[in-house]
Amino acid sequence: MPCSPQEIGSLFLFEKLTDEQLGRLCAEGRVERFEPGPVYTEGSPATCFYVMLEGTVVLSRRVGGDDVEVGRTSQRGVYAGAMQAYLGDRVRQVYNNSMRVTEPTRFFVVPADTFASVMREWFPMAVHLLEGLFFGSKNTQRAIGQRERLLALGSLSAGLTHELNNPAAAAVRATATLRERVGKMRHKLRVISAGTYDRETLAGLIEIQERTAERVAKAPVLSPLEASDREDELADWLDGHGIPDGWRIAPTFVQAGLDLDWLEQVAAAVDEATLPSAVGWLSYTVETELLMDEIADSTNRISHLVDAAKQYSQLDRAPFQIADVHELLDSTLLMLSGKFGPRIEVVKEYDRTLPRIPAYPAELNQVWTNLIDNAVAAMNGADDGQGGQGTLTVRTARENDRLLVEFGDTGTGVPPEIRDRVFDPFFTTKPVGEGTGLGLDISWRIVVDRHHGTLRFESEPGDTRFQVLLPLTAPAPDDTPEEHA
Repeated sequence: MPCSPQEIGSLFLFEKLTDEQLGRLCAEGRVERFEPGPVYTEGSPATCFYVMLEGTVVLSRRVGGDDVEVGRTSQRGVYAGAMQAYLGDRVRQVYNNSMRVTEPTRFFVVPADTFASVMREWFPMAVHLLEGLFFGSKNTQRAIGQRERLLALGSLSAGLTHELNNPAAAAVRATATLRERVGKMRHKLRVISAGTYDRETLAGLIEIQERTAERVAKAPVLSPLEASDREDELADWLDGHGIPDGWRIAPTFVQAGLDLDWLEQVAAAVDEATLPSAVGWLSYTVETELLMDEIADSTNRISHLVDAAKQYSQLDRAPFQIADVHELLDSTLLMLSGKFGPRIEVVKEYDRTLPRIPAYPAELNQVWTNLIDNAVAAMNGADDGQGGQGTLTVRTARENDRLLVEFGDTGTGVPPEIRDRVFDPFFTTKPVGEGTGLGLDISWRIVVDRHHGTLRFESEPGDTRFQVLLPLTAPAPDDTPEEHA
């Protein structure tokens, strides 16, 4: 269609240009008429800059499997397309959204190369300012994003150190006590061997010792009331047979699953004079077994924490892989357990029938970390000096052809006046120094841009739910470095 310099000069975008400049635009650009339908598609190479002369345009973004409308207008002069062409090859030149028209619409269309050329020639100062703003913003966002990750890493390191310290200290204490008990056992064995025991009696004692060690490994779990009653029974029996400190020995025997029948077997194996020494020797046997169990539990706990740290960081795994979201969630919850405090309850409602999904696990762990951290902060909002209080519910389910991961908290909720801004970069409600405002922005880009999923939330006081929807299948991975990587 013919291009009129007067018509394009009447648009607010070009109203200050000279006749010569308008003539060049008309010579190198063109006017096109589009019937209702798509004009360009998000992600395709940005080849043209579009300025609407008349009609109606609709802009949309791809979110998961849906096209979400982000703008609709009939205002003359609105523009879209290759708006960053002046940046050249320093930025990947693709359309950042999709555009369609709902009625016959005319556009003034400028090739991207022409748009970049006239910008640099006619407005060099403006181009320098825009370049500085664009790349400065990117660098600032990247630096603060790095700061956000360092803060999270510091918090995780503190929590992991605390979690590792408990079982490590328990293992050290148990080892010291075990050394003492083994020494006393050797002494007691020397006393027994110095007595007038025949071979059969000693063999019987050793057999009882072996069966005692087996019973420790299979000790039943008793309620506090049942344990207290059994301790009283054993203490009475020990006192009745002249064994000193029965009140001290009885709880150890009960913890090991021993009862009156076992004590009667010991009494039948030795004479009354040597019964105290035999019971004391077997008491040390029980204690050493319990201490070894405690050491095993502590070291297993340390190993479990190390495995969780590896799972969380994904250091030894490919960036893109088929992953189990439940493993990722469990490792993140374990890494963040130091943040919860005694009055925050964590409830897991997992649908274990859900399949593994293609994903970037380390990046999803970053999403879980941000959402859990925000939930804990919301429940700390009414801190009374004793730490936050509430319930964090982590739920997984299938929603049509997508996998749902939901984080619910009983905190103060998201006020209505800021709900439209929670995903904006640098927006935060946390006190100065405690948040950068990039957690949800990073999470949005990881979920939506990297995984083609959806991140949404519902909130009211006492019930806030952030929901991550991930496709069960995914296109080929795009390992292009991202700002959050």
